[in-house]
Amino acid sequence: MIAKRMLGATAFVASLALGTPVVFAQQQSTPAAPAAPSAPAASAPESAAPAPSASTKSPKRSRLSRVETRIKTLHAELKITPDQEQEWDAVAQVMRDSASNIDQLAQQRQQNNANMTAVDNLKSYQAIADAHADEMNKLVPAFDALYEKMSPDQQKNADMVFRPRKSHRRSTKKTSG
Repeated sequence: MIAKRMLGATAFVASLALGTPVVFAQQQSTPAAPAAPSAPAASAPESAAPAPSASTKSPKRSRLSRVETRIKTLHAELKITPDQEQEWDAVAQVMRDSASNIDQLAQQRQQNNANMTAVDNLKSYQAIADAHADEMNKLVPAFDALYEKMSPDQQKNADMVFRPRKSHRRSTKKTSG
């Protein structure tokens, strides 16, 4: 149970930070359906980039486009200064590389979906989960270097930007009565 929660938390953080959808299992009945976009970490502007129509966008372009939008949004939300650009560029590059890597794995999974055995399906899921974890292992040190260069006010702001919103948490309240 704890491992399941940790995996879920890791995937959630990855989707917030990377702007990529968490790919756990794709529906067998709709292999060509694009993944739903992940929710942004804070109040990212909806109009940051126009959404391409469903008939003209490819899943790869859509995912990479979302990451570029997320990079621009985070840059503004975190109020990156010129002195922080080098560290920011490292964070942004990890985000781009991660999106590309996860995209490749998701495309492979989708292409092989019809011919996968149950074991193949689990291995494909494991490869995506492992890639998320590997990408987080790259993102955390890059972001830590940026965070260390931030002013105390910027750090407080970053803490708020990366704090999960209540809408992402499952309600654990029990009703009394």
